[in-house]
Amino acid sequence: MDVKTIGIIGAGTMGRGIAYAAALGGYHTILEDVMPEMLASGTQWISQAFEDAVKRGKLSVEDSAAAFARIETASSVEDLSRQADFLIEAVPEEMELTLELFTLFDKFAKPNAVLASNTSSLSIAEMAEMTYRPELCVGMHFFNPVPKMRLIEIVRAPKTSDETIAVCREVGRRMGKDVVVVKESPGFITSRINALIGNEAFAMLEAGLASPEDIDKAVKLGLNHPMGPFEMVDLVGLDVRLRILEYLHQTLGEKYRPNALLKKLVAEGRLGRKSGRGVYDYQEQKSTGASS
Repeated sequence: MDVKTIGIIGAGTMGRGIAYAAALGGYHTILEDVMPEMLASGTQWISQAFEDAVKRGKLSVEDSAAAFARIETASSVEDLSRQADFLIEAVPEEMELTLELFTLFDKFAKPNAVLASNTSSLSIAEMAEMTYRPELCVGMHFFNPVPKMRLIEIVRAPKTSDETIAVCREVGRRMGKDVVVVKESPGFITSRINALIGNEAFAMLEAGLASPEDIDKAVKLGLNHPMGPFEMVDLVGLDVRLRILEYLHQTLGEKYRPNALLKKLVAEGRLGRKSGRGVYDYQEQKSTGASS
């Protein structure tokens, strides 16, 4: 299977990052979003990301310009699906929305196109059952921020073919990523582990055991994590983390019950960087803990 064109649905934080990586990997890249303003914002972000890479000496001006030239936008999922050899959905983690997309993929995509989801927790098998090509359905879980994070979790559903896994490995390699392959299971590898770490951090904060700054510092310096749990959840989105925990609680049991403080912050609209305030306050450009 020769992949030349990659289509990405969703121009939010993850979708635009995946588009950046795909174009940098030499693929003709098509980005689509139901909201025109999000599509314009995503394209501008990608342009700035390439400019920043040039300034840091990571890319030449010529390579940056060539990569950005490989990106175009589409006005609908149907149009994008007809053109792409490899489709990746990067929409909010809502199963109903994802199932609707996979139905459209199956109807309009090329017969041999790979249908991939960037989900960090939802069932790939359930998505595959919405199609007549379950052997071509797979999970491609990227990490935020995509340009900097090297890992992709490739998620094999029960009917995913070996050829599809091989194609995903090659796509990941060309994007400059390292890959791991995991069998279909709630939360895969990283989301299950990360959800427990983040939930425990919120429990410690709720109990007043330490400040968010010190909890983050301890995890970074003591456990050698590049980001602390609160820095991470503010970047990913507290609402996203809550949805993942709710799903894992439903499928894997009591140890994944979302912490009450996390639920409270989401109810207050404190969703992280995207809302200007999460565990930390970004509106004032200073670290204000959620416990304050």
